[in-house]
Amino acid sequence: MSRPKILSAVRQRVAEASRFRCGYCLTSQDIVGPVLELDHILPVSKGGADEEDNLWLACSWCNAYKGKQTDALDPLTGDRVSLFDPRRRIWADHFKWSDDGTLIVGLTACGRATVDALQLNNEYVVPARRRWVAVGWHPPSD
Repeated sequence: MSRPKILSAVRQRVAEASRFRCGYCLTSQDIVGPVLELDHILPVSKGGADEEDNLWLACSWCNAYKGKQTDALDPLTGDRVSLFDPRRRIWADHFKWSDDGTLIVGLTACGRATVDALQLNNEYVVPARRRWVAVGWHPPSD
């Protein structure tokens, strides 16, 4: 049996709450190209629901790499930790931008594990970020 479609009003509220940005890499809908996707923070395959409090926006890269993951290894300690939850955690507590604005640096175990698991600095997005920085579109200032 297929799941019911998420109502457009719910999608709009999630988009507004996320400020039309990916919850993981903070890329804005205005510059990413494809429409940002609804990410199930707790994947449906692990019991997550289509409820608004389990949804956030993610770019196609982050959402694809996240998949059904909810935790990953911290590359510094080797501990298994929960991935970043953009609905309940503050991005700046777990990440920062490199000085040139092209790389996301994990500040905590959660941040480091998320950077690795979602490949937030993959070989395709970093060159795009360089261009976005050059024209003043990136990184977000808030």
